[in-house]
Amino acid sequence: MSAIKAAAAHIDWPRLTTSLGLKTETVAALGAFRKRNEEARRVLTDLQEQKTAVDFAHYRKVLKNQAVVDELEKAHKAFKATTYDVQAQIKSIDAVEAKALDRAKSTAAKVEFELADLQATLKNIETSRPIDELTADDVLKSRPEIAEKVDALLAKGKWDTKGYNDKFGYVTLF
Repeated sequence: MSAIKAAAAHIDWPRLTTSLGLKTETVAALGAFRKRNEEARRVLTDLQEQKTAVDFAHYRKVLKNQAVVDELEKAHKAFKATTYDVQAQIKSIDAVEAKALDRAKSTAAKVEFELADLQATLKNIETSRPIDELTADDVLKSRPEIAEKVDALLAKGKWDTKGYNDKFGYVTLF
């Protein structure tokens, strides 16, 4: 158990939230968990440092009514702490943990897919010909919808493209 405590104390929270590319809701949940954990540890430390033994001899010296002190000492010795069944809470925690684990696996799968797609895109960019070496036929072969659009415009008798002169200026050869 001490190994778990040591590992928990050495978590680099800022790096954990930024390096894994987590969703904002996951980062917020981790931050809330961290805050609750630190508060619980602080309260536990404060409680462990408090004095728990009752000095009944001191109260017998200070108080005149010895019967009250005897009665309190008897009640103190008879006291037994109540135990609670926390299985319901543990099941709830396990369910949240399983849900978080599923989300993490889903996020990891999405990241892997996006990474593979980006790698393929990068490879495509690196191996493609420079733009100045492309011909109109190459462009039409890779994007046939351009040829269809041009053919449709020519069939309608439209010889200029809307917005072309605004973007590139009006150029005439005559």
